[in-house]
Amino acid sequence: MKSSASGSGTQGDDCVEVARTSEHVLIRDSKQPDTWLSLPPGSWLAFLRRL
Repeated sequence: MKSSASGSGTQGDDCVEVARTSEHVLIRDSKQPDTWLSLPPGSWLAFLRRL
């Protein structure tokens, strides 16, 4: 899922993208779409709670 606030992809509009599968939360930098981080949902929730 990409935030509507991320813009059209022009310089300065890059963002972090997050997707959910049944077993993982996938996170990537829109500037490097071929590289991502995969976390179990519990770890993602723990990260969000610390923000």
